[in-house]
Amino acid sequence: MPKRMLQGVVISDKNDKTIVVRVERRFTHPVMKKTVRLSKKYHAHDEQNLAKSGQVVWIEECKPLSKNKRWRVVEQEASAS
Repeated sequence: MPKRMLQGVVISDKNDKTIVVRVERRFTHPVMKKTVRLSKKYHAHDEQNLAKSGQVVWIEECKPLSKNKRWRVVEQEASAS
C-alpha cells in the first residue's frame, strides 16, 4: 500500500527536528453548494532542521516516531512569503 503524501505550509519550526505543518483541503458542501476550506495540523520529522516557517513542504506518512509524529518531510519548496 502506498504511503500518503500531503502538501502544506510550515507554521512552526521551534522544536528540534520537528515542524508543524498546516494542510488545507477544499470541498463543496453537499447541501449549501459552497466551497468549504478545512485545515488540519500535522507534526512532521525534519532531520536536518531545514524547513522554516512559511515554506511549502511535502510530507509523507511513516511509522510513529514519537507521541505525535507520524509524518516525515520529503521535499521543500521556496518560501511562500
